Amino acid sequence: MKKSVFFGALTLAGLGAGVAAAGTLDDVKARGKLNCGVTTGLVGFAAPDANGKWEGFDVGVCRAVAAAVLGDATAVEFVPTTGKTRFTALASGEIDMLARNTTWTFSRDVDLKFTFVGVNYYDGQGFMVPKDLGVSSAKELDGATVCIQTGTTTELNLADFFRANNISYEPVPIETNAEAQQQYLAGACDVYTTDASGLAATRATFEDPAGHVLLPEIISKEPLGPLVRHGDNEWEDVVRWTLNALITAEELGVTSTNIADMGAAAGSNPEVNRLLGTEGNLGEMLGLPADWAKNAIMAGGNYGELFEKNIGESTSIGLARGLNAQWTDGGLIYSPPFR
Repeated sequence: MKKSVFFGALTLAGLGAGVAAAGTLDDVKARGKLNCGVTTGLVGFAAPDANGKWEGFDVGVCRAVAAAVLGDATAVEFVPTTGKTRFTALASGEIDMLARNTTWTFSRDVDLKFTFVGVNYYDGQGFMVPKDLGVSSAKELDGATVCIQTGTTTELNLADFFRANNISYEPVPIETNAEAQQQYLAGACDVYTTDASGLAATRATFEDPAGHVLLPEIISKEPLGPLVRHGDNEWEDVVRWTLNALITAEELGVTSTNIADMGAAAGSNPEVNRLLGTEGNLGEMLGLPADWAKNAIMAGGNYGELFEKNIGESTSIGLARGLNAQWTDGGLIYSPPFR
């Protein structure tokens, strides 16, 4: 099986080191626009609507960063990337950050010279099959044809899982989620495997979602989050703390509907005041205006608002918060304090 996830590691590392030294924050400010790498299209996470406007959970992170830096959530150029092209696009400077279903791993952090600024979705790899296949467990897939995106951790996890269970499979390599969906529905593969959130998002677009089953096995840890190039600590801080601002806002009860009132004057909660810039100098520390976090939160809401609007249980994708609940509700979503 082709393991292209590490393709061009040394080349990417060299590209990244050169571009990072340029100072991405200054570049974005001078350009007046954030170049944000996203997926080629995954409904709920990042996909253009009927009018070509990009929407989704990951898109919300891009817009929050643009709002924090430029004061304008619409000042974003969305650059679609595949599993193969995403890392080259970031390393070369074509994009300023990558916000798509990308797993934080040792080799991507250390060998490819990228910095994951945090986790915005805790996921795991799953399997989807047609209900008519009559399969209730991934361990029953011996000899199956499997649609798999090349250049991804799912490609490697799949090989490990089948080897560990002493069963075989035939890979059907694809490059985009749209291609996987087309091949799967056409019967070119028995199984589609990717992150469980991606399977739920894909199934939601089917004419007959009930005709397809997500098998119970989750075979990996897939912490997904935004990433930037190594070596540009100032920009890394901006993207990291913008994500943290969305998370902290939910924890503190700051929403897109009450933020105007809460930010109008200092209130009784010091951390809310620091977050919204009515107290302290956190914006100055980042090289941003005092209201940078307020702008980021107003762009699309806090973390919980982004989740519920785009992928939550009230949407066609129907994802429960689960591990992605706030730490105060038994989940893993947690931000360091704003102080």
